[in-house]
This record gives sequence, C-alpha cells and structure tokens, in this order.
Amino acid sequence: MKVAERFGSGHRVLVTGGAGFVPSHLVDSLITRGCTVVALDNFVTGSKENVAHLLDRPTFTLVEADISEGLPTHHPALAERFDAILHMASPASPTDFAQLPVEILRVGSVGTLHLLERAAADGARFLMASTSEAYGDPKEHPQRETYWGNVNPIGVRSVYDEAKRFSEAATMAYHRYRGLDAAIVRIFNTYGPRMRPDDGRAIPTFISQALRGEPITVHGTGNQTRSICFVEDLVRGILLLLDSTETGPVNCGTEHELTMRQLAELIVSLSDSTSKVTYVTRSSDDPEMRRPDLTLARELLGYEPTVAPEDGLRRTIEHFRARLG
Repeated sequence: MKVAERFGSGHRVLVTGGAGFVPSHLVDSLITRGCTVVALDNFVTGSKENVAHLLDRPTFTLVEADISEGLPTHHPALAERFDAILHMASPASPTDFAQLPVEILRVGSVGTLHLLERAAADGARFLMASTSEAYGDPKEHPQRETYWGNVNPIGVRSVYDEAKRFSEAATMAYHRYRGLDAAIVRIFNTYGPRMRPDDGRAIPTFISQALRGEPITVHGTGNQTRSICFVEDLVRGILLLLDSTETGPVNCGTEHELTMRQLAELIVSLSDSTSKVTYVTRSSDDPEMRRPDLTLARELLGYEPTVAPEDGLRRTIEHFRARLG
C-alpha cells in the first residue's frame, strides 16, 4: 500500500500544541513539504525553543493561545481557511496528570469541539492525536484498534485517558453526522529530542538520571513493558494517515517491547553511566504491558517503523547531554 502525498505546497495546516515535543517535529516535516503552517500553543508544557529555528520562515506562524478558549478571532493567520487541522494539544505526562488535570480535561473536550467546528466550517481534513492510554491497563496483548480498553474512569490517569476517549467519540460524531473528513491516530510510547527532562515519563527520567550519575528509579518490579517509538517513525506514520482517506482509529508506534528494567539498563549502557538501578513504589493504574498491533497501519498506510531502540536512544541521549551540559 502506498499513500500519495495529499498536503504540501500551497496547503495551509493548523497544528495545535505546535511547540510541544511531537507536534514540533510534525511542524518541521510539514514545513519541509512546503505547507504553510500555523502552530498554536499556550506554552503550558510546550516551548518556543522547539520551534525557534522556524520563526523567520515566511511559511510558519506561531500563535500563543489556549484552544480551550476557542480560536482567537483577532489573529490574521487564523482568519484564512485551513486545508488540514491536526489536534495535538494536551499535556501528556504523569507529572501533568497530577498538576494540570483540569487543563487536560478542557483541551480534550471543549478544545476538541472548537477545532471540530472549525474543521467542519473549513472543509478541512481533521486529525485527532489520541493515545494508547485509551486502552488503559489492557487485557489484550498486543492491542488492536477493535479493543475497547480497560480504563479506570476515576483514577489518577483518568483525566488524560477519558479526555482522549471523549475526543475520539467527538471526532467520530462529526465524521458520521457532519460528514467531516477525519482521522484518529492512537500514539504509543514515543521518545526523542525535545522531550522535557522533568516530564515524569520513563525515558527522559532515566536519561537525565544516568547522565547525572544518579540512581535510576524504576517503578515497581520493573517487569511492566512498553513498546518505544522514536519520534521520527511516529511523525512518518501520522503524516501517512493525514495524507490518506482513512478514518481509523489507527495505532502508530513500534513493536520494540522492553521491560522497564531492560530499558533502564540499556540507557545506562548507552550513556556510559555509572548509575545503578533502584526500585520505587509503582504509581496507581500504571499499565502492565503495552504493545500495538500494527496490522492496520501496515495494510492501510504502508507504515513500517525503521529506527531501532539503540539508535533512537543514542540520538536522544546526545540531545539530553547537550541540553543538560
């Protein structure tokens, strides 16, 4: 299956959360294609640093705004029609779940509805960035898109899990009843340059600790698994879905499944660290295992991840090394 490029030169694309980790890489790729990109971010977790290299480009505009409050009507870059809207905005780490619960719920509910209305008015392709967290602590392994999930609706992670599940439901409602050209991507654990060192996720935490020579704090026994995807692979998958006419949901990630203990030990080795692995209390509702079934992504989009964990982690470690000094 080969998906032809649908969005490129002459097309206007809105990316919410555009100064965040994954969205800023998407913005880079869209700009390289020749798209005119408007990135909207309120900088709660995003950083202007991530898009600073684009600020002098005539095809890039950065708008500071909170999509939960609606699209600003005063900004000229938002007055023109968009060909595609990518809703990537939301705090997405365990630290954020504790510190920004209401913000997460708002961006995943009213923020999503604001964007769906705009996409419908513009006749734009709408891509919703959902998450593997929609599957909760899964009873199915690997997780297929047909699996409905095992989510605690009132747990500490529920603000993110349920906000994304609501966003999926809203997207499908607009697709079915308003005829919106829409797609949903379920993103699995992604890592790479531009991650926040202090965001609470395993890879930036382990790398920061390893580079400082601190103990590597693995939660629980360390036997829980994650399938890690380098951001370059994820961006390629998202753009394939954007270019297609598929609705999904479609899983996007890799099948490189590692235990948390294996991941910690690999990061220590790749960073030439003297850090030792230690174990701390496991957080509530932490999923036991996570690996996507990529059958749909392969069959519908021709998607195939190519970056091995060792290669991606080396590149990420070097980014953190330069950033942490």
